[in-house]
Amino acid sequence: MAPVWKPNVTVAAVVEREGRFLLVEEETDDGLRFNQPAGHLDEGESLVAACVRECLEETAYHFRPTALVGVYQWPRPAGDITYLRFAFAGEITGFEEDRALDTGIIGARWLTLEEVRATAERHRSPLILRCIEDYAAGKRYPLELITHYG
Repeated sequence: MAPVWKPNVTVAAVVEREGRFLLVEEETDDGLRFNQPAGHLDEGESLVAACVRECLEETAYHFRPTALVGVYQWPRPAGDITYLRFAFAGEITGFEEDRALDTGIIGARWLTLEEVRATAERHRSPLILRCIEDYAAGKRYPLELITHYG
């Protein structure tokens, strides 16, 4: 029997503060890359809770999602993985200065939209810029769009 195909469900935080967007610089198999604070949905976890957790683990910032920016399906060209990303807009509500970040994370970086565009060749995927541009275009959907039974 052939294995059952399913996408990898991920979440991402789109955070803008004073004209700059929160990204993480991380080590990958392709060298240092930029990404939003993002990661995989854990079993039993809501999408919103996953985004809060990932942002804290990767940046030491406490994140409060306020809206869904969009849902993105991206088949990675260099493999057989398809990502289904839920991107959330929100605000920073705190910072843990002494918190250790996830393995491979170099640190949090605040970049202007122009800097995000200028570093596109170092993005982990095309979803980074797309999510930020959708946010900048005013795309926001109520969190009530998502229902979690748990």
